[in-house]
Amino acid sequence: MKAWDETSRWEQGPAVVAIGGGTGLSTMLRGLKSCTRNLTAIVTVADDGGGSGKLREDLGMPPPGDIRHCMEALANVEPVMEQLLTYRFPAGSGNLTGQSFGNLILAALNGISDSFDQAVARMSQVLAISGRVLPVTNANVELEATFENGARVVGESKICAFKKQQDCRIKSVRLLPERPRALPEAVQAIQGADLILLGPGSLYTSVIPNLLVAGISDAVRTAKALKIYICNIMTQDGETEDMTASDHVRALLDHSGPGLLDVCLCNSAPVRAPLVERYREEDAVPIRVDRERIEAMGVEAVTRPLASETSDYARHSVVRLAQAVMELYSERADTKIF
Repeated sequence: MKAWDETSRWEQGPAVVAIGGGTGLSTMLRGLKSCTRNLTAIVTVADDGGGSGKLREDLGMPPPGDIRHCMEALANVEPVMEQLLTYRFPAGSGNLTGQSFGNLILAALNGISDSFDQAVARMSQVLAISGRVLPVTNANVELEATFENGARVVGESKICAFKKQQDCRIKSVRLLPERPRALPEAVQAIQGADLILLGPGSLYTSVIPNLLVAGISDAVRTAKALKIYICNIMTQDGETEDMTASDHVRALLDHSGPGLLDVCLCNSAPVRAPLVERYREEDAVPIRVDRERIEAMGVEAVTRPLASETSDYARHSVVRLAQAVMELYSERADTKIF
């Protein structure tokens, strides 16, 4: 009876939409997939570096890397297939050096499909993923960053080094071409969500680019869902140095408009001293939670112990993060606060 109850809760779980990209989003998905079957990941396609960037340049396709990471997180496959998905060709492999086999599968599916989102859907079927993974748009977009001194740079992979060279904060980012059309299924998923999650992940290069796609910000703002921004644990070298939690929230609102968020969820667990020392060498520190400034913007600040106690990096715990998110939803669903 207990097993049936757990299965029933999973099948009837809330409709959760997670918006972002990179390692942070895939980490969160690994935990959430055991909480609800009604899970949709909406993923940025602005990446232009690494193996994804190479495939994008050679084949003219959207970058597959972030989407592949999300599908890996949600996949239900045999161990051999899991190894294949994550396999990277070693040095000395010619043009394949450093390339992910999972990226190549998605590139091949893109070649035999009418659109990139159709290729993603086909790969999702092959991997029997829990939930859905959607590119935020099928458009071929680039990310441009403008700095507080007026300097600009185009290309997601160039922003980090350029920021260090300019030695000033990022003022804003935009997509080129501006306001590309959102995937209709992404907008529909947001409109029908019970819970919308933004982050964790790189603020300017993983989370905000999704909000710059036409229809996405409006859909989030008008959705009746509980909307939570999951703040990173550490500042990010070459992107968010010296930024507090409220600075992250302000950047999100500046790129989307008011009403985007209900809650900013931050980590309260101490980061282990050796990790703090290692990150300090990269000019990264634990993000300071300035609660009053967050709540002055109309966003509730909530802290929970979210940091992993075992990872070699200062990252969210898969279990802790999923538990905190679902507890917040449960509390507000019961009291009808949102």
